[in-house]
Amino acid sequence: MAETHADWLREMEAKSRAKQSAFVGGISQRLGRPRPTDAPAQPFRGAPEFWRGFEWTPEERIERFAGNWRSVGGHVARLPDMDAVREFIAGKAAEMGARYIVRQNEPELAALGLEEALPEAQVSVWNTDPDICWKARSAEADFGVVMADYAAAYTGSVAVLSSKDKGRSVSLLPTVLMIVLPVERLRTRLGEVLTEFDRAGRKRLPAGIHFISGPSRSSDIENDLTIGVHGPGVVYALIVG
Repeated sequence: MAETHADWLREMEAKSRAKQSAFVGGISQRLGRPRPTDAPAQPFRGAPEFWRGFEWTPEERIERFAGNWRSVGGHVARLPDMDAVREFIAGKAAEMGARYIVRQNEPELAALGLEEALPEAQVSVWNTDPDICWKARSAEADFGVVMADYAAAYTGSVAVLSSKDKGRSVSLLPTVLMIVLPVERLRTRLGEVLTEFDRAGRKRLPAGIHFISGPSRSSDIENDLTIGVHGPGVVYALIVG
C-alpha cells in the first residue's frame, strides 16, 4: 500500500500505463504490426493556408449566417439600429405575453431602455442586486436579452462571453433568447473568433465562452429530436446595422 498520496498517484499512473501498453500491444499483435512507440508525424498544424484567407463580403456573411441560423430552427431579424431592436423586443414581448425579462448588465442593452418600453413587464439586470438568486430569476424569465461578442457566418454560431455582468444563465435558462448582434462583430470563419481568444492570452480569458447555434436541440433519447430541453427553445438573432 502506498505510504503517501503522491505515492498512490504514481502507483495508479503506472498501472494505467501498463494497461494502455497491453491494450495497444494486443491490437498491434492481431494486426501483425510492431507496436508503435513514437507519435506519428504531423506535417500540418492548424487550418490550411487557403482556409485562413477565405473571406465573405459583409452582405454574404449576413446572408450565410441567417441561412445557417434558420436551418436549425432559429429566427433572424435584420434591423437598422438599436431603436429598432428596442421596438422589436417590445413587440415580441407583447405578442408572447412576456412578463419577466432578464438582461445582461451591458451599456448597449441599458441604452435600449427596455424598462420604459415594457412598463407591464418586470425587467431585471443581471447581478445588480446581491439579495436576488440570479440563476432562479433567469430560470423564471420569459425573455433573456444578451449582446453577442462575436459570430461566425460559416457555422451560424454566436459567441457570448461570461463575466460578473454577463452571467451565462441569461442565455441558458429563459424560455426565449434575444441575441443582439452588431453586424461588425460577424466574421466569416470560426477560426477568426478563436484567434481573438489566443491574442488575449490565458490571463485575460473570460470566465466562460459559450457558442450558440440556434435553439436547444437534443436527440439523446431514442434519437427523437426535442427542442428546448437544455436551453431556450426560441432564439432570435437580431442583426443590427
